[in-house]
Amino acid sequence: MDLVEKKLKVPHTYIILMSLILFISILTYFIPAGTYDRIFDEITGRQLVDPDSFKIVEKNPTTLIRFFSSAIDGMVDAGYVLVLTFAVGGGFFILEKAGIITAAIQSLARKLKNHGVIMIPALMITFALVDNFIGMCELTMVYVPIILPLMLAMGFDSITACATALVGSQIGFTLGIANPFTTIIGQKVAGLPLMSGWQFRLILNIIYMAVAVWFIVRYANKVKADPTKSSMYQIDLKTRVDLGTADPEIKIMNGRQKVAGLVSIAIFITMIYGVFSWGWDMPEIGGAFVAIGILGGVIAGLSGDEVCTAFTEGCMRVLEGALIIGVSRGIAVIMMDAMIIDTIIHFFASVLIGIPGVLAAVGMMIVQSIIEFFISSGSGQMVATMPIMAPLADILGVTRQTAILASQLGDGLTNIFFPVSGYFIATIGLARVPYEKWVRFFIPLLGIQWGMSIVVMIIAQLINYGPF
Repeated sequence: MDLVEKKLKVPHTYIILMSLILFISILTYFIPAGTYDRIFDEITGRQLVDPDSFKIVEKNPTTLIRFFSSAIDGMVDAGYVLVLTFAVGGGFFILEKAGIITAAIQSLARKLKNHGVIMIPALMITFALVDNFIGMCELTMVYVPIILPLMLAMGFDSITACATALVGSQIGFTLGIANPFTTIIGQKVAGLPLMSGWQFRLILNIIYMAVAVWFIVRYANKVKADPTKSSMYQIDLKTRVDLGTADPEIKIMNGRQKVAGLVSIAIFITMIYGVFSWGWDMPEIGGAFVAIGILGGVIAGLSGDEVCTAFTEGCMRVLEGALIIGVSRGIAVIMMDAMIIDTIIHFFASVLIGIPGVLAAVGMMIVQSIIEFFISSGSGQMVATMPIMAPLADILGVTRQTAILASQLGDGLTNIFFPVSGYFIATIGLARVPYEKWVRFFIPLLGIQWGMSIVVMIIAQLINYGPF
């Protein structure tokens, strides 16, 4: 795995993003400044681009100090998004620190242990639900050490354990009904109602999950029938011995943890209702996650100091992702200040004009997937690209909701394929699965998912997936 990682190693995300900011800053001296007129649409309540109003204006190229301050301005500009990131990371980690997450997953796994292959779809659906609403795909690093011994004991292999956690999480994160790091951020940047279009994403969740369950269960049954057919056979022999000599601590939810879990679920349901019925926005969503963490932690038995420490640790875990959001926003800051963003939109619109909307929608997804290799953060990618993709979608006759879906599919599907995703590499490492063995297993499923996604983008365009 080390050799593969060295061959595929790319620079740190910060280096890539700052290089992009430098590149865009240089372009501001060569790309003409231009602007479209924006028209307020009283029906939708949004500012829409007038496609026939583009005009060249006086240049305003980036200065040296502006280059260095762009990331700071980006963080200020994305303030609500950054705070929401910390609220989710901190609040959820308090529950993890209180033992609620680990105990709940262990309890579910133990109950399903004697039900054979049913354990796989049950766990995958559970992990997908978490990422649909929480967006913490890094939790796969918590899931795998818990379910790996159970999978091996039932006659499956390490790849089955990784696939159950990673693919379940991938589907939930990619097609998130209310994923705060992709869906919510994308809709906020694009000016759409939060959580709008959830019905279509729910249907996609079910379809993608059904296909993934079929693929993984089919593989698991093949390995169980003949363990030597697993590429992990020799490695798993040693893993089974190591796990057999270990004495893993069994965690059982006590009464306080159960009450804390129920209270957390109640607050979460209230948050969802608040978004749909009371017009809650990012501050209220962030506040709900803080409340989930504080109340859940205190009820579960953590002291005030322990709650505060856990919240800080949770914020530290998402710090890099939060900074990526801010730096990514710096790209848009440079383009908006230099007034070249509309010029870029005008160029792409001129090239793509006349192309059928279905092809434009599929093209958006492909472009986002390429960008994913360089910006592996879903939220960072949304913040960096949506300022261009949203108005470009308007001009090309693609709904903004479809543009967001293109970004979600382009980003999420390859999260567990490109070796630039830290949590993914860490997860397969915990299960001792070499990267090349995972790729050999996953590529057929990824191919199926990509084929499905092309069809999905065509359908989204044909049904005018909205609103807007």
